[in-house]
Amino acid sequence: MSFFSDPDAVARYAEGPVRLVPGFDGLQRMTTLLLREAVPAAGNVLVLGAGGGLELKCFADAEPNWRFVGVDPSAEMLKLAQATLGPFNARVQLHEGYIDTAPLGPFDGATCLLTLHFIPKPERLQTLKALWQRLLPGAPLIVAHHSFPQTPQEKARWLKRYAAFAVDSGVPAEDAERAITAISAQLPVLSPEQDAALMQDAGFEDVALFYAGFSFKGWVGYKPR
Repeated sequence: MSFFSDPDAVARYAEGPVRLVPGFDGLQRMTTLLLREAVPAAGNVLVLGAGGGLELKCFADAEPNWRFVGVDPSAEMLKLAQATLGPFNARVQLHEGYIDTAPLGPFDGATCLLTLHFIPKPERLQTLKALWQRLLPGAPLIVAHHSFPQTPQEKARWLKRYAAFAVDSGVPAEDAERAITAISAQLPVLSPEQDAALMQDAGFEDVALFYAGFSFKGWVGYKPR
């Protein structure tokens, strides 16, 4: 999306998730805790959609011996990640590109937050398979993104709730309306059932919902041992 290559928009990126994603700070903390269940003290974690650096900073602050590889297609967002990470940059390798450009690892865990809803279903399955290939047996993958029922009535209901949360967080009503129009027209959002099934189709087991915030859902799944 052009937003992620616009320097002025990118500079304001950090304001967005807190205002638009219900429980964003809690989502980051829960993701950290789910990683901590399986990732060793000196583990390596792959972060897909790492631009901005918000989750990388959260993970690095929580676990001082973890090391990270962050992947994102936007050079501007990776610059923001470097600025956000500050002293944590010493433990992070950033790669511009998509999952196929990421090192093969293998990694002790992986995350993909607020990213998969940009990827159409066939490519999303391939992305999940590529993540699976880069994980050690037993390693978790944690994902969260827009996911809601896709019948016209239910889709409209959940997007209206997304807009209401944004307005309640201080976003101008006209901006919130433009946002839900763009999401409806441009994002290849899937239903929660489809999202969970894709993780299973990619090879992950014990796939479980751990987060729900209006139009956003999050799952954890594991590469079989």
